[in-house]
Amino acid sequence: MKAVNRLITGLTFATVALCGGILVAAEARQVVVQPKDNGSTLENPGMGWVFHYYDNIPGNYGSKLAPSDTLDDFPGLAVIYLRIPWSYLEPEEGRFAWSVLDTPAQRWIAKGKQIALRISCCESWMRYATPAWVEKAGAKGHNFRTGKGVVPDGPHWEPDYNDPVFLNKLDRFLAALAARYDGNPEVAFIDVGSFGVWGEGHTFASSRIVYSAETAIKHIDLHCKHFKRTLLAANDDFTFCKDGQRAIDHALKNGLTLRDDSILVQAGRNAYFHAGLAQPFWPTRPVILESEHYGGSKARGCWQDGSLYLKAMEEYHASYVSIHWWPREFLNENKDLIARMNRRLGYRLQLVEAAWPASVSSGGTLRLKTTWRNAGVAPCYVGGHPAVTLKDGAGGIAAVLVDQGLDVRSLSVGPEGQAAAKSGTADLRLPFQLKPGTYDVLISVGTTTGTPRIALPLDGGDGQRRYRLGKIEVTAAPQP
Repeated sequence: MKAVNRLITGLTFATVALCGGILVAAEARQVVVQPKDNGSTLENPGMGWVFHYYDNIPGNYGSKLAPSDTLDDFPGLAVIYLRIPWSYLEPEEGRFAWSVLDTPAQRWIAKGKQIALRISCCESWMRYATPAWVEKAGAKGHNFRTGKGVVPDGPHWEPDYNDPVFLNKLDRFLAALAARYDGNPEVAFIDVGSFGVWGEGHTFASSRIVYSAETAIKHIDLHCKHFKRTLLAANDDFTFCKDGQRAIDHALKNGLTLRDDSILVQAGRNAYFHAGLAQPFWPTRPVILESEHYGGSKARGCWQDGSLYLKAMEEYHASYVSIHWWPREFLNENKDLIARMNRRLGYRLQLVEAAWPASVSSGGTLRLKTTWRNAGVAPCYVGGHPAVTLKDGAGGIAAVLVDQGLDVRSLSVGPEGQAAAKSGTADLRLPFQLKPGTYDVLISVGTTTGTPRIALPLDGGDGQRRYRLGKIEVTAAPQP
């Protein structure tokens, strides 16, 4: 690990010295380290790249992957996105084909990844995204032709999104979906995808009927009725409804996050439109970005070097960004961009400085001082507490000491290299059974009980998200 590792000696409590840029005040010898960010890609809870395995059309974009291929070479891959029409999951009323989701999901869940879902009710490439049996049950809808809107002989069918029969059948389906996925830790988020063509909350490529915000709100509320624990996402295109801002405000009020689809459909100033919508969302919940299909964006000359995707990630303070194409083509042509985005995507906890006494007495107290910075674009929503673990020469855990007074959730974010740092000091009681000797000092961030959860950009890892900083000497307790 590249670090400044100093043993500060000969200082009394009243003495203050400037040592190589470090301001030190101590009553005993201190070890002070200033680790360097090693630039690595981090895989952490609540952030990362989202691969569109199903992208409405089942053949896009996971169909060319062998069952054993879980894209282990894609840095920062966190979530597998299963975006599929309702009719694939409930081809007959009350009879479900959950294997459509379970099959790809289990490949990545076994690798510690999560899934995300969008179930659509209208597509521009198939007639019945909503199952045909829903129309046969009496649900009203419209035949349409893409680019023409409603036409009597249109090859595709879009439900009337306010129709009571449609909403009743959808309600039952969402109840079944929630029974499997609400509160399931394998799920990162679920889109409100039942309104609009492709589940995007608009009708530009379908009927072109303009709905009111009340319609979008009905679909938000129907999802909230069933999904009370899993994060839901509202689409930025709800704003294309009449008075659409009301739908976005309703989503914010009800705990949903914001998703913006198709960054870089156009180029330049029109690469994205709704960064402003994200501002009330990102301080408390992870924002999701989807790029345009990479190949289409590139063919139209909109992608260019992809830097506008990075810029959008910064402005939206995004925690999730998408792999919206054949994944290895996207990776091979954008390695530098992906690496740059990974250094800012979501949160990135940097240990600016740590200090502890060079020696402590067995049964005594260890004073730990740490300073942290979040170098990402978004807060660390999952939160976590710094902990010091003392390990013996065989690598065994001899002591675990948690600073419960500092939660990394409170770290602020800012432009690259400009986020404010935050310090904490904790007096941590050593366990009574700790024996005298020399121990390695390792830092981690995780639960209040000392379980590491968050990967740090540090060398010296032990494989369990703890990172070696230096050593400490534990001396025998003085005899009374």
